[in-house]
Amino acid sequence: MVTPALTDVPVDLGRDDARAAVQAELTDPRYAAARPNLLSTVFNWIVEKFMDLLNAISGAVPGGFLGVLVILVVLVVLVVVVRLRVGKLGRSAGQARQVFAGRKQTADEYRAASAAAAEAGDYGQAVREHFRAIVRALEQRGLLDERSGRTADEAAAEAGKLLPDCAAGLFDGARLFDDVHYGGHPATSAGYRQLVELDDRCAVARPVALVSVR
Repeated sequence: MVTPALTDVPVDLGRDDARAAVQAELTDPRYAAARPNLLSTVFNWIVEKFMDLLNAISGAVPGGFLGVLVILVVLVVLVVVVRLRVGKLGRSAGQARQVFAGRKQTADEYRAASAAAAEAGDYGQAVREHFRAIVRALEQRGLLDERSGRTADEAAAEAGKLLPDCAAGLFDGARLFDDVHYGGHPATSAGYRQLVELDDRCAVARPVALVSVR
């Protein structure tokens, strides 16, 4: 299937105009919005190298229709590869950042695992397990549905609407979970205690939907 952006390119397009069309396609905001932040530097490097290659090709091939054809063929191939790759990375990034992995346990089981890890000085595991305890407790209270594949940010956003007094803490907890579990940041005892306190606040917080009907 021909990329829609290419249908607007005139047949008698010159090399300079073709390079401009390529650059416009590669800088499409859809790519920047879709690709994960961690890949931004790599993506920019690929674009830069491709533009260098394009300049070399435009200087080597003859002008006229043949030169434009070579440029457009390379553009079609690149756009197809980039779009396929961005889609795969976007899907894998979303799947990789799920809160729960493997068999889901009860909130108390996650709390026990978290406390044991903290006792052993493994604050990374303590942070992971206690954030899972918070989310699982919200599910068990019926404040969150037991949908699989939920990310930390999604859990914080959904629960924060029902527990506005805990919303800021939930977003901070989600960021801490992602930073430690997926970002490789070192966890601390302070981070662990932050989640323990958040768990306690969420446990006694009254959902706004229930308060509003009284």
